[in-house]
Amino acid sequence: MSLEGVKIESFSLGPLGTNAYLLSRPEENKGIIIDPGMNPKPLLKRIEGMDIEAILLTHAHFDHIGGVDEIRKLKGCPVYLHDAEADWLTNANRNGSNRWPELGGPIVTDPAEYALDEGQILKLLGLELRVFHTPGHSPGSVSFLTGPHLFGGDVLFRLSVGRTDLPGGRNEELLDSIHNKLFQLPDETIVYPGHGAKTTIGYEKENNPYV
Repeated sequence: MSLEGVKIESFSLGPLGTNAYLLSRPEENKGIIIDPGMNPKPLLKRIEGMDIEAILLTHAHFDHIGGVDEIRKLKGCPVYLHDAEADWLTNANRNGSNRWPELGGPIVTDPAEYALDEGQILKLLGLELRVFHTPGHSPGSVSFLTGPHLFGGDVLFRLSVGRTDLPGGRNEELLDSIHNKLFQLPDETIVYPGHGAKTTIGYEKENNPYV
């Protein structure tokens, strides 16, 4: 999958099979990472020698941030996260890693360098990524859109939606985010979720039993 010379790769990481995404320009050996999850060894191997411009977080649940500390220190790159979860990176209770110690223990790292907000346009890797604040799964959940590619975290899955029973989750907000933001995008928009296979907006409109 490419977008104006940009390659999109996915890595299923950690005990929960969290999707991390690497967007890169191979000819320039540069990239950005979305949601570097736990046990990031395959991703680390792939970015050896690569200049990483930024780490973008759809939200700060522990399974999406497990690789942040190692990659940030290794590559010297900034982290972007919505302010509603500003303290989750530094607090293992807030990000949930203390809740399931059997999955790997507490995860903490430094705060994000940059805050994300609704309607923001990020200019990274020669791309423009539009930020949608899509709460419901968590209060600071965001989705990133570049061209026809939407990186939505745990908001919308193939034939499913994100859980809302964790602290800060709200089912009404989740459905509002899906119907009034994501479902306003063109049907051909490709959705890259935080877990599982990719899908499209049009397919989920027609077939998703939860929305």
